[in-house]
Amino acid sequence: MERIGFLGLGTMGAAMAGHLVRFGHPLTVWNRTPGRAAELVAQGATEVSTPAAVAAVSDAIVLCVSDTPDVESILFGPGGISDGARAGSLVIDCSTIAPGATRDMAGRLAARGVEFADAPVSGGSEGAQKATLTIFVGALPAVFERARPILEVLGKTITHVGPIGSGQAVKAVNQVILAGTYLGVAEGIVLALKAGLDVEQVVSALGGGAAQSWVLVNRSGRMLANDYPLGFKVELHLKDLGIALGLAAESGVELPVTELCAEIERVLVETGHADDDMSAVARRIRALAGLPS
Repeated sequence: MERIGFLGLGTMGAAMAGHLVRFGHPLTVWNRTPGRAAELVAQGATEVSTPAAVAAVSDAIVLCVSDTPDVESILFGPGGISDGARAGSLVIDCSTIAPGATRDMAGRLAARGVEFADAPVSGGSEGAQKATLTIFVGALPAVFERARPILEVLGKTITHVGPIGSGQAVKAVNQVILAGTYLGVAEGIVLALKAGLDVEQVVSALGGGAAQSWVLVNRSGRMLANDYPLGFKVELHLKDLGIALGLAAESGVELPVTELCAEIERVLVETGHADDDMSAVARRIRALAGLPS
């Protein structure tokens, strides 16, 4: 069984690392902000003070952090993974970052003999806690097969989607589709409210037809109550939409719904709702209809 390192113990990462340590993998962990590893250490993980120290004792190293600069710093900054990783080790990046940056960083690691897979995840905090994440993997076929047993501890649907960078590109597509779905459900819920309908009955009825979606089932109640406890932060989805819009610009594609969702989320961040679940896009639709938002 490979020795695993895990870096990034936020809402997603802490739950993911917990599955690995409970599965029995020798696990070494690090987090930029101290104090997040206590529960994992109590379960048998070892906490160290730098990413390099994680890499020095790990065969495979999993990252789950917020953005491209974070991954860059953890990999190549002072005391970074590249300072401690041995030739033949594997880095699995479960963060959501730009595909081009992924390919660049993978190339720099390859020059040191370190393998790489980009493996961004979808499923939010619920998926991380239940180990039901969907994972899109960009890697050489042999590297994917090496990473697969680790990823199968973390998720339910693991798909090799192509070479390095492909996982991030698929995650961008995922976030684009979610943007439209969240806005569509928000508009439907608000329309039902204003039309005087029993919204819970409406959701139940729609769940049996073509309008059925995970968002309708799991987030319509939040939109109805105008209460948005954390599942996936608005601020992070906005970051992801920036990546998607960048990829769209490179590809010569216009994404008007995505641009609209990004603008709504930008205003939410600016008005103090950065940490709301992304279903808070309904705040804007509610406001336009004269409902509390």
